Amino acid sequence: MIRVCDIHKSFGTLEVLKGVSLEVRPREVVSIVGASGAGKTTLLQIMGTLSRPDAGRVEIDGQDVFALGDKALSRFRNERIGFVFQFHHLLAEFTALENVCIPGLIGRRPRAEVERRAGELLDLMGLGARRDHKPGQLSGGEQQRVAIARALINSPAVLLADEPSGNLDSRNRDEIHRLFFDLRDRLGQTTVIVTHDERLAEMADRKITMCDGTIL
Repeated sequence: MIRVCDIHKSFGTLEVLKGVSLEVRPREVVSIVGASGAGKTTLLQIMGTLSRPDAGRVEIDGQDVFALGDKALSRFRNERIGFVFQFHHLLAEFTALENVCIPGLIGRRPRAEVERRAGELLDLMGLGARRDHKPGQLSGGEQQRVAIARALINSPAVLLADEPSGNLDSRNRDEIHRLFFDLRDRLGQTTVIVTHDERLAEMADRKITMCDGTIL
């Protein structure tokens, strides 16, 4: 599902990624761990096409993503990659349902279809009764589940999560952890998670450790 081949990335004179290669299989949940500065988030951003590597190749669902032009790459990112971040980045003036709909509407899918799917995903997240609530009326855990539903609205090939439970208390953190594996079992979702949480990392099908821009 994901193939990363010999990725290099520098910022000025600082070499952050030093020839990283890895593969993630369909339906696999993979965690990436390592000390701060190891290159985890930079690798995730390149896998998500948010940043271009200096050298190397990334394939997602058979597509060499950086062979695409900017417009085609933006469309691919919207349709085939879902993102979950530590902070939810929900729009405060929109309801939970409206927040979930945003990527689908950006992708110019029919509104009725997008709203139906958003309702299904909120039900899957246990938030069906909260669909008309705005972020300020939701707990931190509920907001993160809305953000996960938003990441899934276009049925992405891969879900990329960067410290998805880092801003939550222990109860909500455990719920979010279980949710990623429920998504694998129920939706067949392929997921890559960058985390400092060892409990989440050990739950994954495979744990990858990074150090100084390389995979150990």
